[in-house]
Amino acid sequence: MTTEGPVLMLAGAGTGKTAALTARLAHLIRSRRAWPSEILCVTFTNRAAKEMRHRVGQLIGDAVEGMPWLGTFHSICARMLRRHAELVGLESNFTIIDTDDQLRLLKQLIQAEGLDEKRWPARQLAGLIDRWKNRGLNPDDLDAGENEAYANGRGQAMYAAYQARMKALNACDFGDLLLHMLNILRRERDVLEQYQQRFKYVMVDEYQDTNAVQYLWLRLLAQARKNICVVGDDDQSIYSWRGAEVANILRFEKDFPGAAIIRLEQNYRSTPDILAAASGLIAANSERLGKTLWTERNDGEKVRVIGVWDAPEEARRVGDEIERLEREGAPLDQVAILVRAQYQTREIEDRFIQIGLNYKIVGGFRFYERAEIRDALAYLRLIAQPSDDLAFERIHNQPKRGLGAKALEMMHLHARRQNMPLAAAALDLADSQELPARSRTTIGQLMASFLRWREMAESKTPADLLRVVLEESGYDAMLKADRTAESASRADNLIELARAMEDYQTLGDFLEHVSLVMDNDAADDAQKVTIMTMHAAKGLEFDHVFLPGWEEGVFPSQRALDEGGLASLEEERRLAYVAITRARRRCTILHAANRRIYGQWTSSIPSRFVGELPDGHVAIESTLSGGASLWRANWSEQDDPFAHVSTSRPDRSQARGPGWQRALTSGYDPKPARIKEPGRSAASFAAKPRNDLAIGSRVFHEKFGYGTVSAQEGNKLDIDFETSGSKRVIDSFVKPAD
Repeated sequence: MTTEGPVLMLAGAGTGKTAALTARLAHLIRSRRAWPSEILCVTFTNRAAKEMRHRVGQLIGDAVEGMPWLGTFHSICARMLRRHAELVGLESNFTIIDTDDQLRLLKQLIQAEGLDEKRWPARQLAGLIDRWKNRGLNPDDLDAGENEAYANGRGQAMYAAYQARMKALNACDFGDLLLHMLNILRRERDVLEQYQQRFKYVMVDEYQDTNAVQYLWLRLLAQARKNICVVGDDDQSIYSWRGAEVANILRFEKDFPGAAIIRLEQNYRSTPDILAAASGLIAANSERLGKTLWTERNDGEKVRVIGVWDAPEEARRVGDEIERLEREGAPLDQVAILVRAQYQTREIEDRFIQIGLNYKIVGGFRFYERAEIRDALAYLRLIAQPSDDLAFERIHNQPKRGLGAKALEMMHLHARRQNMPLAAAALDLADSQELPARSRTTIGQLMASFLRWREMAESKTPADLLRVVLEESGYDAMLKADRTAESASRADNLIELARAMEDYQTLGDFLEHVSLVMDNDAADDAQKVTIMTMHAAKGLEFDHVFLPGWEEGVFPSQRALDEGGLASLEEERRLAYVAITRARRRCTILHAANRRIYGQWTSSIPSRFVGELPDGHVAIESTLSGGASLWRANWSEQDDPFAHVSTSRPDRSQARGPGWQRALTSGYDPKPARIKEPGRSAASFAAKPRNDLAIGSRVFHEKFGYGTVSAQEGNKLDIDFETSGSKRVIDSFVKPAD
């Protein structure tokens, strides 16, 4: 109901933020404060946008069809950019390239500059460019430090060359969609005013996940009317590694003075003990606006913390617990295992295979990332955009046509000399004497096919066009000739691709959909346990959640702490908060005294997060002799400040949370259970340098191979690896090279 002026809706986990956001949106339309086309509503995922559109449709009916500006940041900016592409040197039918094409383009630029791609990999440069774009930085905006981040001071030049090449290809990557629109709004006052007048209301979901360029784009659009409502949870900001800045939500009141702050704190998901455990944990963070979740439920079990000897026992314990739940009637699709890092899943997978427990890994190989799908999409992209060199490179000899590396090199030379796309260069060479007669004939036939397919695209549906292309290109015949199970599966995938295209009227609509949504997991009705990372689980909920690997160095991640210090520790704690609050009925945390990491057995101590859980809401179990009571006793005992959480609303004076904290980041040294098996002792976590290593020492790492120590800080080493580049590692993970 607070419609005018800035509004910050602080929505805790499980408090119904989507329902609140949807109700506000429907109210704006039903009360005639704005037409559907005058509301900008931004989400982070296509799934969230689809869900919101569905819910709004249930409230206001067909009026939802008039909401063209409800979608993700990328889809909305793509829509805007196609209207104003000429302002940044593009045409309106620009191609949106994916990561695979981006890497191939960068490899070409790196080679052209004479750089060693092994020392300065394309993936590193891609990561830097993505980071710069997330921060709203153009090549000219980079300072000396940023410039030095790649190839000894060539970062800015490579970024500029990449952007120039993208314009020549009439292409954008995902970062360009927002950066180009930010540049347009900053430079073109009339365009900015046009959108400021159009959008009477701006609404943003998951505001805590916005990066700098998204923040700047939103602030420009909302500054005129200031009718902006953002929904988010500072305690669930866990994506800094992809550019998200929790500071954006923390400074909302400063950006928009007089903003109304509305807290959603009643949780409709979890039991009182689960909420109390999560609230006690997150209270240790200092960078938060503060809220306390509460529920009217009065059922449920305490959060269980189970200590085990090693990772195999951890996997056995999880498997046994899930089998018990299954016998009690719990559906497997309401059971989830959330891990901090992917390597943790192997032991669990092995155990589940042994006992025949159905499971699925969420976040594996995606449909649109499979080779045959990429090939088909490259054909379709080249039909839609003749200047798409990256698509032409992928399929010019797929299936094999006798146009190998030599022919492609000549096409590239001719394209550069004549300043034309590769496809046009190929057509030129088909009429010259520079290629063998057979190659000229093949190129001529291929270009004639594309001309014919381009004409078909005007009359055929995208699905029918794909079927024609796969048959006439020889791709279908290639798969049929390969009589293997893998080839049959690839053919089935292409059939499924054609089915997916039947929902689209034009080829352009489908290609844009694919570019923005790289997620098309096949439906599977069989019940399975879900295994996924904590990051991937955000926004989901399950009756029963298992959280293995809560040990120092695993969670919180040692790499995160090394790279980000206290800020990373607070984000790791937010990640723990997110993980716990995924559970509706039961939450089980496990930690192992020993774990094999990168092939080496490591003796572990429980995560500091375990010690930050409030005692009254945690049940301790352990298979270690005296282990549970021994390490627990090392955490300071305090009265539980969350006793009220089960049935009553929180005291408003406590909204910012208590000031107590279970353990300090520095000086933490609880005594672990006795270690009876070879492995590193708990003392190995202390930051004492090894005296058998020094700057210049040649070392070996199980994962990264051989390298030379270039710098040393306590027990942390900077190592230049021969095949993996420069890394910072703990000295206990390396040994002197023979």
